[in-house]
Amino acid sequence: MRVFELTKSFPPSERFSLVDQIRRSSRAICANLAEAWRKRRHEAHFVSKLTDAESEAEETRVWIEFANRCGYLEPAVASDLDKRYDQILAQLVKMHSAPADWAVRSP
Repeated sequence: MRVFELTKSFPPSERFSLVDQIRRSSRAICANLAEAWRKRRHEAHFVSKLTDAESEAEETRVWIEFANRCGYLEPAVASDLDKRYDQILAQLVKMHSAPADWAVRSP
């Protein structure tokens, strides 16, 4: 939601490019994580969706860097977002490295 709010102040010329891209990738992280959670009965599917979430998180970091370099985000705000996405990625990597810990076990 933070990304959504921040992109409201981006220039109108970025509405159909940077704004759409950063909003899409930031939302896709959550959506892929939700899919992964529902697929945790099947380790390969779980890992696949976690990998998708990781990719979207890294893509979001790239868009944040573009927004920062274009002057659409204050450097401190961009830095804070980058740190938050680094934490998100660390959590996803942790889940990805031990998928059995997150699996639903049959009774």
